[in-house]
Amino acid sequence: MLRLAAPSRGALVWWRERSVVVRDGAFGVLLAVLAFLPPLPPYGTRLGELPHRPIDVLAVAAALAQTLPLAWRRKWPAGVLAVAVAGFAVQELRGYPTFAGAGLLVALWSAAAHQERHRAWMTGATVAAYVGLAVGLHAAGSGAQPQDFVLFFLLVALGWAAGARLRQWRIAEDERRRATAAAARAGERARIARELHDVITHHVTAMVVQADAAQFAPAKASSNLEAISGTGRRALSELRDLLGVLDPDRIAPRGELPTLAALGDLVAQARGAGQPVELVEEGQPGGLGSGRELAAYRVVQEALTNVLKYAPGRATTVHLAHQRDGVRITVVNEAGDLPARAVGGSGRGLDGLRDRVEILGGELTAGRSPDGGFTVAARIPAGDTA
Repeated sequence: MLRLAAPSRGALVWWRERSVVVRDGAFGVLLAVLAFLPPLPPYGTRLGELPHRPIDVLAVAAALAQTLPLAWRRKWPAGVLAVAVAGFAVQELRGYPTFAGAGLLVALWSAAAHQERHRAWMTGATVAAYVGLAVGLHAAGSGAQPQDFVLFFLLVALGWAAGARLRQWRIAEDERRRATAAAARAGERARIARELHDVITHHVTAMVVQADAAQFAPAKASSNLEAISGTGRRALSELRDLLGVLDPDRIAPRGELPTLAALGDLVAQARGAGQPVELVEEGQPGGLGSGRELAAYRVVQEALTNVLKYAPGRATTVHLAHQRDGVRITVVNEAGDLPARAVGGSGRGLDGLRDRVEILGGELTAGRSPDGGFTVAARIPAGDTA
């Protein structure tokens, strides 16, 4: 592999940092120098093949008109093309032998690639100018045959088509980038919505259950109010961490969101709400990845939320099996009748979790157990640390 020396790389970086006007202007100056530099002039673009005239001031002006304006070929492509066409017409009608005609081809290609508005008018005017030049050259005694003019036109049209194709490719690439960015934004909004659902439903459900318990057990009102206060603080803390995702000045807010290491606190919170919950872990945690750990945490959180809603007071077991290829989660609660004061829900929690787990390559099931209880089971494979 060819590698540039450090000074060469520095010069290249410096050159790329210059504005396009400077870079294109340097190219135009180079063409202007080459326009009269032997032995190039006889090999320049020749259309009419009129007898050569000596180089004079008008020849220099025509050559400069085809080269120096290229500095603005991206900013004002139509104007640069008009000046280049005028310079080329003077050059051909006067029979000046220069190499500056290459500037016309660059101007044509640039106009096709960079002109945004009035493209049809510009194309029509360019074709009309070419026809007028061909008629003028014939009237001036040009020895070129009609097929010569047609062949030159086809070559010029090919350059125009190449510039137009580049413009279409850039438009398609911009559309693709916008679509990708929009999809990323939509995905992030959906992720935040899922997190908000999980955080709010779990903590608010726990607070409602604790408040109901305080009504029916006045003797424990103080401890219940303390539990409600702690649940509210935890909810606010998680919401601050979650909404920090929307703050561009926050650094790595996702790392502050809960992982499997926080399951002990989650189970303790459920116990504080009066739910008998047992946590059983097998295997050695690790290697799951923070994003997948968050998903696993949400599975347990949603399952416990549903227990608090629909089976308060029923014994519940949370079983985590850490394996080399991921983690298996099972949350089971004992059978029982639906209480009269069960807290309602939208029913979207488990569906959203199922989608989230499947995106990670896992699976989630939920349904009645053979003994009449309810089981939530999920498998989340190990992956990257994102």
